[in-house]
Amino acid sequence: MLRIDTSDMRYRDVWVVIPAYHEATVIGDVITDVRSVFANVVCVDDGSEDGTGDAALRAGAHVVTHPVNLGQGAAIQTGVEYARRRPGAEVFATFDADGQHRVADVVTMIERLRAGDVDLVVGTRFAGAATQTPLLKRWVLKTVARVSPRNRELGLTDAHNGLRVFGRRVADELDLTISGMGHAGEFIALAHERHWRVAEVPVDILYTDYSKAKGQPLLNGVNIVFDGLLRRRTTR
Repeated sequence: MLRIDTSDMRYRDVWVVIPAYHEATVIGDVITDVRSVFANVVCVDDGSEDGTGDAALRAGAHVVTHPVNLGQGAAIQTGVEYARRRPGAEVFATFDADGQHRVADVVTMIERLRAGDVDLVVGTRFAGAATQTPLLKRWVLKTVARVSPRNRELGLTDAHNGLRVFGRRVADELDLTISGMGHAGEFIALAHERHWRVAEVPVDILYTDYSKAKGQPLLNGVNIVFDGLLRRRTTR
């Protein structure tokens, strides 16, 4: 497991945003892992009723609470708004609460961002190397990416990867209006509309029994397509 001294000034300007809903059994371990590298973590407890917020607070995160469940998109927007108000915040990452993401991948993505030629770095499960993504989920996500003109134009291969790293410009301009899982497509739509420079970085997704039990791959893929079409109509 990657370990970096959190006093390292290279990462003092980084804020990791973790949206969470009913993740009390794992959120403490996830935040502890993230904070082994990044001191600044904000967990948005999206209306949980299982003690998720308390567990996140005990693990050392800043916690913002939605009184009711609004959806992952709304939680990410809340978390980014909170983080961008913190003194010195310049780099932002979105990170799932269920233990699927690797902190080492965030470090790699930050280094890509700091090359200075991109505004947004998106993780991909499908860039070359073999993937452990379940077959149905792989088919849905790759199909959604292929049929999206925006994804094709931006050269993106993964339609719904929650691991993203971005700079101050994206954080300041981010305005997610789709509250649910379709926010992933809206994120890409904003990148296209606002001419953010985008790059992909290969990442590993850790498919645990816990995360697979929570997953709804087909439904999420359909939602991404539907919400993307809805946004396209309402922004014309």
